[in-house]
Amino acid sequence: MLRSQPRAARISDCMNNTALLRALVIYAVCVPLAILAGYWLMLAVNEETRFSFGVVGTLLLVLCLPILLRWHNPLLLLAWNLPVAIFFINGAPNMFLLMVPVSLLISILQRATNPKFHFVRAPQITLPLCALILVILITAKLTGGFGLRSMGGSVMGGRKYIFLLVGIFGYFALTAQRIPPQRARLYTALFFLSGVASALSDLATRFPIPVVPLLFGEDISMLTARFNPYSTLRFAGVGLAGTAVFTYMLVRHGIRDSFLAPSLNVRLFRMMALFLSFAAIFFGGFRSAVLFAALVFLLQFFLEGLHRTKLLPIGLFLASLTAMTCLPFTEKLPPAVQRSICFLPVQVDPSVRMDAQASLDWRVKMWQAILPEVPQHLLLGTGYAIATSDFQFMGNSAFHEINPAQQALALAGDFHNGPLSVILPFGIWGMVAMVWFVLAGIWALYRNYRYGDPEFKIINTALFALFVSRALMFFFAAGFFQLDIAAFAGYLGFGIALNGGICRRNASVPAPQPVGKPAAALLLQPAFPRQA
Repeated sequence: MLRSQPRAARISDCMNNTALLRALVIYAVCVPLAILAGYWLMLAVNEETRFSFGVVGTLLLVLCLPILLRWHNPLLLLAWNLPVAIFFINGAPNMFLLMVPVSLLISILQRATNPKFHFVRAPQITLPLCALILVILITAKLTGGFGLRSMGGSVMGGRKYIFLLVGIFGYFALTAQRIPPQRARLYTALFFLSGVASALSDLATRFPIPVVPLLFGEDISMLTARFNPYSTLRFAGVGLAGTAVFTYMLVRHGIRDSFLAPSLNVRLFRMMALFLSFAAIFFGGFRSAVLFAALVFLLQFFLEGLHRTKLLPIGLFLASLTAMTCLPFTEKLPPAVQRSICFLPVQVDPSVRMDAQASLDWRVKMWQAILPEVPQHLLLGTGYAIATSDFQFMGNSAFHEINPAQQALALAGDFHNGPLSVILPFGIWGMVAMVWFVLAGIWALYRNYRYGDPEFKIINTALFALFVSRALMFFFAAGFFQLDIAAFAGYLGFGIALNGGICRRNASVPAPQPVGKPAAALLLQPAFPRQA
């Protein structure tokens, strides 16, 4: 009887049977898991045990596997700068630490099962990153191994190794597949604007909302206030959110399209977004954040060629006017804002200046105390491993010790100095690998900026400016190896994934020349034209 049916009807019946079987399997798996999730969630609410939350989180992860398999790459971009903690896991790691290995594992499985699936090739970047991974693993093996206090270990320091390795592997996860050109704007917003959620972290200790401390943890400014009651209260989350919006505006629209948009309403909106986001950075109270934002803006202004136009004298005039208007009233600004500008020759509150100067003084003293130890660890770094008992003993007496090298932050490797945070834990080999990686990243992003698709010109320009500015801040101002490596890998991985690799020069296609809009043509003329 089946043979008498038409072929199309038999195929339709088979497809219906397959769909029915798939639905039954899904229900057979999801219904018991949902029942278990509800049961464990009830225990978690009643007993308030982290174990119950862990079981619920694991079940939710299993239920989300279809979503992860389909959308792991955009979810990775969203989690890169998202300050959400996985509170049901010991140590409350950031969402970024989970999404990188999950996304990379899915990409590897896709590569193993699909011969047409290929990672974006960039051997000039892969080699220094592999060298850096090798140095980290060898140093960890020879200096006490990985220790996780959150897992009950007696050795601390494993968290820093995890941050380093996950940050490096994040580059490979980002470049596992090329960003679709038609989704470049969406992926750019996911990558940069997710940092806006940092503003919610300031609610963790200021408002009685139970879910906020679980998702975002304690705010940096409140930790500073508890550590030193005389320190300046900072809104670190607001500052990070301002940095996220500021960098997104530069990456998405650039300076030229922000100040010279054809529509007046669009122009005003973009200019206000840049101005307000830059102002929000000052509320973080971190001088390095203000310097980084200013450096990125100036470098991108130069890369877009605006220094040869009349926008340069107009910008200088507006900046001077703003400074003359605001600087006489700096003492009336919020303390966090005063702390952000206290490096300038302006009048600020004496207590704010004392707090900022004290922060600088202990850093300089710590560097002076640590520098003599560098030659002893050139061949084999100190690593991050340290016994819990030794750390507690030295940390409790840190502020009564004469030697600043015995302070708690120094013992934890938090030197607030990029080169020291590399060369002391990982020796000269770590420094060589890090410099190799940074130079290779600058070279790769510069080629994408010069020879990339004209459609991505603004994005490539901003990524190059961000990477170079981060490198300058890391080596000459303030840097932290275990955190900055994720920023370097993020900018570089996003740029290579967007362009499908490292762009090459194509002599047959001339470089596109920027064309000004009719309303902005006058401003794009040279500021100082040459005389014939």
